[in-house]
Amino acid sequence: MRAIVFSLAVGLVPLVSSLAGAPAGASGDGLFATYAPVELTLTAPFSELLPKAATNTGEAMKGTLSYVDPGSNQLVTIDNVMVSTRGHTSAREDECTFPKLKLTFAGQPQRSMFQDAGTIKVGTHCGERADAELSRKYGRWGNEKAPQREVVVYRLLEAMDIPALKARPARITYVDAGARSQAPVVRHAMLLEDDSSALKRLGATRQYDEKTFGDARGTFTDLDTAKLALAEAMTGNFDWCLRFYPGDTYRCDSRHPLWNVMALVRQDGKAFPVAHDFDLAGMVVGKHPWFNDVFDEAAGASQPEIEVVSQVQRTRSLFPRAVLDAARKSLTGRKATAYQALREADVDSEGRATMESYLKSFFAAIETDEAFYRPVVVSGQTRAFTQADPQRPVCGDGIIPPGTPVSKPIEVNGDKSLVTVIDALWHWATKEECAAGRKAVWIATSAISTEYPK
Repeated sequence: MRAIVFSLAVGLVPLVSSLAGAPAGASGDGLFATYAPVELTLTAPFSELLPKAATNTGEAMKGTLSYVDPGSNQLVTIDNVMVSTRGHTSAREDECTFPKLKLTFAGQPQRSMFQDAGTIKVGTHCGERADAELSRKYGRWGNEKAPQREVVVYRLLEAMDIPALKARPARITYVDAGARSQAPVVRHAMLLEDDSSALKRLGATRQYDEKTFGDARGTFTDLDTAKLALAEAMTGNFDWCLRFYPGDTYRCDSRHPLWNVMALVRQDGKAFPVAHDFDLAGMVVGKHPWFNDVFDEAAGASQPEIEVVSQVQRTRSLFPRAVLDAARKSLTGRKATAYQALREADVDSEGRATMESYLKSFFAAIETDEAFYRPVVVSGQTRAFTQADPQRPVCGDGIIPPGTPVSKPIEVNGDKSLVTVIDALWHWATKEECAAGRKAVWIATSAISTEYPK
């Protein structure tokens, strides 16, 4: 059983005075009508519930949710709230000692800020770790800065006009009903819209699941899919999958045609993608523990730059130029709105700097044709070698798939150029025997061009 440590946070702003200054309409216009932080107290048998997360995330226990209404300064108490744990990898015993939660309401009082929400997801602090100490398996940032940062990611997606779930920052006092002698835990958290609420808000009547979803090319418009892919690149998120076309095997698409992406269907039958779940995004965690297994941090390029460029460049292998240019135009047109959203967000200074580095890298990668249509391998059966002569192929046959971005030539020897490769298509990714492919390699100069796709 995991140890559950309860400690009282220092310096908590008094509950009533904090909410009294909240924007008017914070309760009347819906829970997600504002990004103003909301303070809540959640009482539940956590010492009994949390240890069960790894084996049974569906079990729910009764709890009570309370808060002070910002308009009336009156205490609102909601009884019989069913509290359960949720999540896939985050529910592992060695990942989060305080996993994500789900609150299901039944008969909540009228005029409650939760009156239109049958279910609310809660992004928690995961556990107690020092800054930048990520979980060993998946690389989660395990303290209360993470949910604040994830809210900002959702806010940026909204600013960029990318369909996503709605989120709101919260400060939650967790009271263990099963161990009254324990001091409450007070931590930053994220309130997240439930799937059914998102369907209603976005005008959808149903959604595809992994069993019924085919592929993006046959389900969504190319423009919607391209904007989604570019937006995921902007956040530095690799914890998502979408089968773009039949037979697509990039990363986990052969196993998960939909992962952290919803496929919603409107009444007219048209479907569109909705993004969610960013607790492993680069904007939240700052770095990925697997980075050096996939990429090489070349001189002058930061990890955010390489992560952004890799996913941005992959889109060139998925869409025609007209779609790519339309998606780029749509997103760059909202650059000022995105930066304004980041300036206005309540987030720690290190998190703000990290997010700004991803935003800066993203817009630098898509704003101009010169930056976006950078040199890539364009010829099939192009081979990479560790040296020009004698030829020694990298990783078996040394084949580099078309669409793989490369640097400008570092050196030229005859008909070959020495270039660094960004494995944007994850062709060599995580293969230890292919580590040489993540360094500078020699390839035929004639195989490199910016004319891709033609």
